[in-house]
Amino acid sequence: MSDHTGKPCILCVAITGSLPTKANNPAVPITIAEQVDSTHEAFEAGASIAHCHVRLEDGTPTSDPERFARLKEGLEKHCPGMILQFSTGGRSGAGQARGGMLPLRPDMASLSVGSNNFPTRVYENPPDLVAWLASEMRKYEVTPEIEAFDLSHILRAVDMHNKGELYGKLYVQFVMGVKNAMPADRAVFDFYVQIMRDRAPDANWCAAGIGPNQIVVNEWAIAAGGHTRTGLEDNVRLDRDRLAPSNAALVRRAVELCEKYARPVATAAQARAILGLRAAAA
Repeated sequence: MSDHTGKPCILCVAITGSLPTKANNPAVPITIAEQVDSTHEAFEAGASIAHCHVRLEDGTPTSDPERFARLKEGLEKHCPGMILQFSTGGRSGAGQARGGMLPLRPDMASLSVGSNNFPTRVYENPPDLVAWLASEMRKYEVTPEIEAFDLSHILRAVDMHNKGELYGKLYVQFVMGVKNAMPADRAVFDFYVQIMRDRAPDANWCAAGIGPNQIVVNEWAIAAGGHTRTGLEDNVRLDRDRLAPSNAALVRRAVELCEKYARPVATAAQARAILGLRAAAA
């Protein structure tokens, strides 16, 4: 039992990402229809945030606003009240194209505020692009979820928030286990939690683990009083021998951990209140 008993836990499901393919796991949703169906099942299982990428028909990642618009329409219809978080990540587009979907006014969007190494390349987030994406989010009233791949990203986000450069309440996600970036290390995790408590005590935070680190980081975050992310974007397996049959199956694992630590799973309405988001469209 943790000392966070009774505190609602927000579960985010990262449904598709820009890398996993059906060759990795046939359950990875690629088309808009598949994404809507998979997200609906995850929503019913307990996820209150959908972290969304879109793909072309051949599976290539894209930042195409028209595809994001179709996905948004489908999710609002079939997952009423669910928080929609669009990715502005660099694998799906270059430069300002990465923010081309922000005029659609999703509830949230991911925002990386610094560069770092990825397994085979540099994930480039130059200061001028970060500033532009943040300004577009302010313009369209989109709350950023800070994707922190490094300690400097956490501190930069706190500084931007304190200067009024980020829209809404500060929400930071620790992304742990990407090769060449932040490892899934318990001492590192504990340090980041303490940094958030010291530097941004009123902020909310969550954590995501990549690959086999997913379930480990889920448990760390839930036990420590934070929120967490799961889904096929980050991990396509239940364990070494079994593929995950769906996004919902990964959400249900996180729900079981919430039960273990006596933390109720946040409803979409509760998650909106915790994160300071506007009410869902009627």
